[in-house]
Amino acid sequence: MGDSPNWTAAPAAAERARSVLAAAWSCAVTADGGREEFVGAHSVDENGRVLLHVREDSALLAAAICAPRGEPHAVLEFADVAPVPVRHRIRARLWLAGYFLPEDGHLAFRATRIVLRQSSGAVVVDLDEFAAAEPDPLALAEAHLLTHLADCHPDAVERLTRLVDHASLHGAVRVQPVAVDRHGLTLRIERSRAHGDVRLPFHAPADDVGQLTERMHALLTQAGTASCPRALQRQRTDGDG
Repeated sequence: MGDSPNWTAAPAAAERARSVLAAAWSCAVTADGGREEFVGAHSVDENGRVLLHVREDSALLAAAICAPRGEPHAVLEFADVAPVPVRHRIRARLWLAGYFLPEDGHLAFRATRIVLRQSSGAVVVDLDEFAAAEPDPLALAEAHLLTHLADCHPDAVERLTRLVDHASLHGAVRVQPVAVDRHGLTLRIERSRAHGDVRLPFHAPADDVGQLTERMHALLTQAGTASCPRALQRQRTDGDG
């Protein structure tokens, strides 16, 4: 894809939705007017179908058995939470509306509508595209990668701010790595009363952690040749401007 500085590739909605689903540890289920949180109780098959493991005496299992076959009666919600301590840590929410079918001792969820909401807004994800998409190859490693970068290499994070437009850093009190995927790294720029995200695209997609290491070194090398912005005003307590 070259080294074009204008390339800002990002995951498509279906891929992003599959990544949220792959990394989620908990799932909130709304059915029959009630809402229940399941932690560590679901898995996902290769087509993105959610399999929920419940007890034999579960009210949700009984409701699924009694519900008219094929009629939507439940909504599953997954939250994508930033692994580093930043404001507004929920980066995305994913909703799957549809119905459960009892299957081999668990509940298999058949989605009839999928909605992904990010900071840029909500989008309806095509069902076929969702089934055909794959999670980002870094999705399961992202939490470790970001916390390691934030905790062990704060100097590298500050160095990367050289790649950010100087105006975007005005009034900044803290910069943290808030997301990474095969296409790029996203920095969260926090000000005293606001925040914003800036994406630093890689020169080519990273298909594994080894390639990610090379892409990060390339960004740091690029940052090393950039002019150094004004030092972050970490002690600033007034407004943004």
